[in-house]
Amino acid sequence: MATPTFRPGGIRLRRPFLALVLLGGAAQPLAPVLAQSGAANLRDASLPPMKLPAGFQAGVYASGFGKPRLMVVAGNGDVVLSDMKAGKIYILRGTQKATAFTFASGLDLPHGLAFHGGYLYVATQSAVLRYPYSSGDTHASGPAQKVVGLSGGGEHVTRTLSFGPDGRMYVATGSSCNACRETDPRRASVWSYTADGKEARLYASGLRNAVGMAWKDGSLYVGNNGRDYLGDTTPVESFFRLKPGGFYGWPTCFMSGGHMVNDPAYPKADCRGATPAFATVHAHSAPMDLALYGGRMFPASYRGKFFAALHGSSMNAVPVGDKVVLIDPATGQVQDFLSGLVRPDGYINRPVGLAVLPDGSLLVSDDWAGKVYRVTYGK
Repeated sequence: MATPTFRPGGIRLRRPFLALVLLGGAAQPLAPVLAQSGAANLRDASLPPMKLPAGFQAGVYASGFGKPRLMVVAGNGDVVLSDMKAGKIYILRGTQKATAFTFASGLDLPHGLAFHGGYLYVATQSAVLRYPYSSGDTHASGPAQKVVGLSGGGEHVTRTLSFGPDGRMYVATGSSCNACRETDPRRASVWSYTADGKEARLYASGLRNAVGMAWKDGSLYVGNNGRDYLGDTTPVESFFRLKPGGFYGWPTCFMSGGHMVNDPAYPKADCRGATPAFATVHAHSAPMDLALYGGRMFPASYRGKFFAALHGSSMNAVPVGDKVVLIDPATGQVQDFLSGLVRPDGYINRPVGLAVLPDGSLLVSDDWAGKVYRVTYGK
């Protein structure tokens, strides 16, 4: 087995990443791989051997990226995609297949994305930037404006952002370490800002690396990556419903047996003030993006539930995660949705970003293969 290597975002992989060639230049289209239709999709050699529930199909929506991560859907149906390896933001246009245009380049590990007030916001590892955006734009019409500075570097370098129903911007920054006490309050937390970044508030703390963020009924939900080096089953990965001023355990406490317990490095810490998770998955599954499903294409039982992408980590002797799951926020029940991407000797593909298109289909980015898949239901 290959020696684990480190990649941005605190994810340790089992084999070297093969760089893919990207076409540069503003509004330069990539050559997408076209999706197959119907049951033939699993015979498409460009697709991994994924498993889906009965009635669902998948195809390659676009490909040729370096390290595609998070996505956001514009009002006209265009999809914005961040590519950390290329340092670029792409516009993907199309429903069954996509053409990709370079919107912006030369960015420092771009990751989180959001639309608000006529701007496209981009979270890099050290700042939140924004670009003027009008519906249909395929490249930036002006330079980026710096909205707020962030704490860069450290063990986790991805930054995620989202705008809440209150019009404020919420930014998640992971920890600089595995299980330390941070000296920078911006780390291992979610902060709330005005849209111009001028007024900041600590919103939630104790989140080692909250990558996925999604809103439901006025509440912000996140998926959190727990600490390493405590074995193959400890601690479980946790999903939280945040509240203003909430504390979610790290580094002193984590979920075990349905409640918060002490991290062995902090045996005397008081865990009574730590809010427990509403759902958990296997340790080291590495939750990435969250997407609330409100579309009409999938069966009605999917609406109001979260899709969560599990990226997987090399912390387990046998790889885990590497799939997309469905989470019921009311009960915490978790069930596999898109799986079959992992083998006992390593990962085949690595789901990261999720986005629901206007037609109700689901996009899934894969930063291992440099592709975006589209999942549909029915004929």
